[in-house]
Order: sequence, then structure tokens, then C-alpha cells
Amino acid sequence: MQQPIAILDSGVGGLTVVKEVMRQLPREKIIYFGDTARAPYGPRPSEEVLRFTREIVDYLIQYDPKMIVIACNTATAVALQDIRSKVNIPVVGVIYPGARAAIGRTQTGYVGVIGTEGTINSGAYDAALKRLRPDIEVLSKACPKFVPLVERGNFRSAETYDAVESSLIGLKGSSIDCLILGCTHYPYLADTISEVMGPEVTLISSADETAREISTILHDQGKLSRNEPVPIHHFCCSGDPRMFKSIAQQWLNKEIELTPVVWQVPKIG
Repeated sequence: MQQPIAILDSGVGGLTVVKEVMRQLPREKIIYFGDTARAPYGPRPSEEVLRFTREIVDYLIQYDPKMIVIACNTATAVALQDIRSKVNIPVVGVIYPGARAAIGRTQTGYVGVIGTEGTINSGAYDAALKRLRPDIEVLSKACPKFVPLVERGNFRSAETYDAVESSLIGLKGSSIDCLILGCTHYPYLADTISEVMGPEVTLISSADETAREISTILHDQGKLSRNEPVPIHHFCCSGDPRMFKSIAQQWLNKEIELTPVVWQVPKIG
């Protein structure tokens, strides 16, 4: 049986990564877990995010994945190294790929980052950007209103525009020419964010760069799928499957199989 790529997120945000993996690697099978019952992760203590991530990885290991992708910026900041130390397959996060993409696009050397409180407070993007380019100037801001909007499927409305506009005060009109969407939920709001920030600011989503990193790692390890049939993907969530399925179908433009998850006692950690 074809080994899948396991992708996890706090909710529906990681589907932005799924979409790019489907586009760039159409032969790869995906097993996805969205922790919709406990989203958002951003305001939670780091210890709690670490425990949740361990539990999800423990659940996903039963599918014998060839790679784990932590498609949640908060979980990447908190748990990436921990999970890498506990499994014997590659584990990819979304922060470094997003930082690398921004470094390649900025012309002014001023980069903005928006994300959850957990991601911004961790300083993970600042560290990744400065590791790649020490002279980079970073302007970061937490946008806690965004994830609840996305989890409700509220992508474009007057409420959404007002939330985006008020959240981006201090970034709009600044010197930045690139804005990293430092949460995989945020691409759902990309049209509104772009409208507020204006055409002179390039939005950076880590999804496409993460998919490229996945492709490179699997190619180097000789693990790219060569199956001819279209793979059957598997989607799981911990909360209400109806909202998850509705958003997933809208974003991925296809019917998906959905299995609600009953939590088990974690064996990892």
C-alpha cells in the first residue's frame, strides 16, 4: 500500500498546504488531521500545544506515513524539534519555508509577519528570517481574530473586512514590501488582506514553498510515489465534521472522505 504524507494542523488551515501538495505532487496520498475541536492553538500555552501535537502524531503514525508535515505555524514553533526527536521519518514545518520565500521576494529588506499570538510571541519567524539574512528588518503582529473567522467559513464579509483592517493597523503604510501569512489559516483571507494592504505589498504563503521542500526531501530519499492511479486521500478532524467538510470541499474543489476522530491516550512522548 502506498505510504501517505501525514499533514496536521489545528483546524482547516493546513488544507492550504494540502492543496499545494496535491498540485505539485499529484501522485502522493495524503492523510490529514485537523484538530478543529481545540482550535485555535495560538492563545494556548506552549505545553498544551506540544501535548496536542504529540497526540495527533501518535494518531497519524498508525497510517505508516513516510513524512509528517506540521502545517500549523504555532505547532511548528513549539513542537517541531520535539517531534523530530521522537519519530524516524522526516518532519517538516512551515516557518522556515515561509521565511525563505520572503527573503527571495523582498526588495526593500523590510518584511512583515502576521500570525497567532503563539507564533508571534515565539519569535520563530524573526529568528528564521535573520538566520537567512542578518540585515533583514522584521515587523511582526499577532492577528487573533483571523483563525475563528476561517474556522467558521467566514472568508469574505463586512465583519471579515473590519477585522482584517483593524488587525493590520501599524503594518499598512509601513516600509514592508512583503507580508508573511504566518498562519496556514490566513490564505483563506488573502483577498481581503491584499485589499487592505494594497498592491505594493506581496503576500507570502508558506504553502507552496513547503510543498517544494516536501518534494525535494522525498526525491532525495527516493520516496516519491510512482503510482499511476489518482490517490485516495483521507481527512480527519476532532470536531464537527460538517463544517470541516464544507470548507475542505470549497477549498480543494473536490469531494473528500471524512472520518471524525475519537481521541485515544497518546503513546508518543
